[in-house]
Amino acid sequence: MGRSEARGGGGGDVERQRARYGLLAVLGSNLAIVVVAVFGVWRLGGDKAVIVGVLTTAFTAISGVTTAYLGIKAVSNTAQNIALGNTVGRPPGVGVEGSVDGVPAQRGPEASGG
Repeated sequence: MGRSEARGGGGGDVERQRARYGLLAVLGSNLAIVVVAVFGVWRLGGDKAVIVGVLTTAFTAISGVTTAYLGIKAVSNTAQNIALGNTVGRPPGVGVEGSVDGVPAQRGPEASGG
């Protein structure tokens, strides 16, 4: 695939690969966090307060990494749909509240003509 295909119409494969490898990176980092947490719990040998701290930290790290990936992916998909003009779920001519085709309605003295 050439550069023009990646920028133009053939970008579906590129996006699919980005999603696949991004998800693999997230899963890999989550697995690494789990391995380190399990190793830490195993090495601590029974101090419950420290074990709870390790597991809480591991859960927080996994939640943060996963949430960041999903948030970035959602924003990326939204931006791509806007750039390509795909407005699924929105009837034609309807934009933001009080606007038509994305142009905000005028408010204030100039809107009333006086």
